Amino acid sequence: MKIIYEDNHLLVIEKPINIPMQEDESKDKDLLSLCKAYLKEKYHKPGNVYCGMVHRLDRPVGGVAVFAKTSKAASRLSESIRTDQFNKVYKAILVGQLPKERTLIDHLIKDEKTNTSKVTSSTLGKYSELRFKVLNSKETMHMVEIQLITGRSHQIRVQFSSRSCPIWGDARYNPNARPGQQLALWATSLSFPHPITQEIMHFKCELPRSNPWDQFE
Repeated sequence: MKIIYEDNHLLVIEKPINIPMQEDESKDKDLLSLCKAYLKEKYHKPGNVYCGMVHRLDRPVGGVAVFAKTSKAASRLSESIRTDQFNKVYKAILVGQLPKERTLIDHLIKDEKTNTSKVTSSTLGKYSELRFKVLNSKETMHMVEIQLITGRSHQIRVQFSSRSCPIWGDARYNPNARPGQQLALWATSLSFPHPITQEIMHFKCELPRSNPWDQFE
């Protein structure tokens, strides 16, 4: 677990791929527990250690993530998310013909039993919006930068998949993904007001140097 930034209120880390943000039914090691263990060891704290999760990344997604070291910081960070003061930017590699529009707007609904989401009518689903720009293209593969406006479950993956341009290696939403491929979606930057000072904090995380990212170097 790589520490990007830490102060008395924040812990910003690079989330490794294929690790859940918090404990789930798999009982695999999770990022929240790893952060608590790190804080407990670093500061020699007895008993339970507070560490608050304020936003989520899908299990196969890596990149920058922030945790709160105090309940006050967690509350204020959560309020910043609710008031759209978090700026979340991702990079992805898409496969297929790109959508003509550069702002994608849908209404998504989640099936809790299967842990999948899909586009549905506006009366049933939650408003979902993202914006993207194309950075590079090689035949049917495209590296794009995505600004996430809303934060719905599997939003980026579902919105592109619904337009027949899914993310490379997405075993859940890309029917052509091959066994062993890694989802090519990465949280590259995160900006938000500091929960105490209100200074705008900016954090970035470099892309992996592995397939298929290295095809665009």
